[in-house]
Amino acid sequence: MLIPCSSTLLVVLKKCSSIKHLHQVHAQAIANGLLSADPSPVLTHVLFALTALIPAPPSLSSPSTEASASYLSSVFRAIPDPSTFCYNTIIRAHTLLASPLSALLLFVEMRRLGLPLDFHSFPFALKACAQLQALSLARALHSQAFKLGFAADLFVVNTLVRVNSVCGQVADALRVFDESSCRDVVSFNSMIDGLVKSGGVENARRLFEEMPERDAVSWGTLVAGYAQTNQCDEAIRLFDLMIASGIQPDNVAIVSALSACAQLGEIDRGKKIHDYIRENEIRIDSFLCTGLVDMYMKCGCIEMAMELFEASPEKNVRTWNAVLVGLGMHGYGHSSLDYFSRMVLSGLRPDGVSILGVLVGCSHAGLVREASEIFEEMESVYGVVRELKHYGCMADLLARAGLVKEAEDMIHKMPMRGDIFVWGGLLGGCKIHGNVETAERAARKVMELCPEDGGAYSIMANVYTSVNRWDDLVKTRRSLSTSAAKKSSGCS
Repeated sequence: MLIPCSSTLLVVLKKCSSIKHLHQVHAQAIANGLLSADPSPVLTHVLFALTALIPAPPSLSSPSTEASASYLSSVFRAIPDPSTFCYNTIIRAHTLLASPLSALLLFVEMRRLGLPLDFHSFPFALKACAQLQALSLARALHSQAFKLGFAADLFVVNTLVRVNSVCGQVADALRVFDESSCRDVVSFNSMIDGLVKSGGVENARRLFEEMPERDAVSWGTLVAGYAQTNQCDEAIRLFDLMIASGIQPDNVAIVSALSACAQLGEIDRGKKIHDYIRENEIRIDSFLCTGLVDMYMKCGCIEMAMELFEASPEKNVRTWNAVLVGLGMHGYGHSSLDYFSRMVLSGLRPDGVSILGVLVGCSHAGLVREASEIFEEMESVYGVVRELKHYGCMADLLARAGLVKEAEDMIHKMPMRGDIFVWGGLLGGCKIHGNVETAERAARKVMELCPEDGGAYSIMANVYTSVNRWDDLVKTRRSLSTSAAKKSSGCS
């Protein structure tokens, strides 16, 4: 590639479609001496072109991300007396690369040098505050923006709403939103997202209804809010209304609607959404594939779920987890072990959900040895910290298999106090095998943790019946009646 002059270089830079291409253009500029006289204009355009090529979101801690950050810094530091535009560009680049601390240090450097700020400076710095959840620093920046006359700017307002929402200060976000005289669809979307994430779905719906115009993000955020708060019927109704309004849903809306179908067991509705994806030729990425696999698994269509999984070229940890959890909950212990091995061999590191899915599958299939091996290797081999849910699953598995003493010993050796699921797993195994003394100890623990739950009394009644301890059965039934009476009184 021959680049004879700066004007040609600037045209070529605008057409760069990859960072590799940009490297080549930059190298040609150096080789042709275009940086010798006045490097600032060329390097400024290189910096801007590089920032435009950063994917959102990037793959965190990947070699390409680290290389991009290094290249950005080298280009920026080679610019003599960088302008406000240059600082804004590299600060934005660091937020895109999820390096908020570097972004804020550059903002501080910019202020120390006395460079004038503009309407872009504060939004980029505030975005870095949101990534760090640095509320006090965001408030300081808000004060500066107000002092310098930028607080009413639309981009500043939108970022202030965002940072306050992310930091859990929804009331402050709402105040900024309400006081703003200039709002666009992004302003409304940021506020709706903040309300949804704080549990205020009904308030989010009211704000949604007030919007002068809505986009796919507006609809998708609210659909997700309903699905996440178990208002699944409303999530599906809103998704249907979105389609009827002629708005093509984004993947967030589609996956949220699929999740609602999965929770309700609405397989026919889930299939219609899958048909919509096919008819509109929507690309099934790893996020969408995970939602489809999860929906089909939870609705019992295992073959369809596996077919989608195998056909997908993009599989991340969550995609594998949808398969492992689905196979586990349906009792396919051997298959869950096979897919777990495939996941590890693919180079992906399993997380706590992956392990739990396999343990559940092993529990249903009675695969004690295999489950015990994975449980023992969790921290040493896979780097996954054991949580209560893993101990609860192992307690259930061991007790079901008749290894009641081993299950109780494991519970006593736990680094944390057992919860109702851990002791409940042990109690369930005692019921199967008629282990009265251990059942009594486990039942006492369950009753201490959840006195109003009559499940432990019911299990103990069955245990006493199995060994003909009629006096204890009568006492337990009286306790169960008392528990039920208290529960009814509390509900009235």
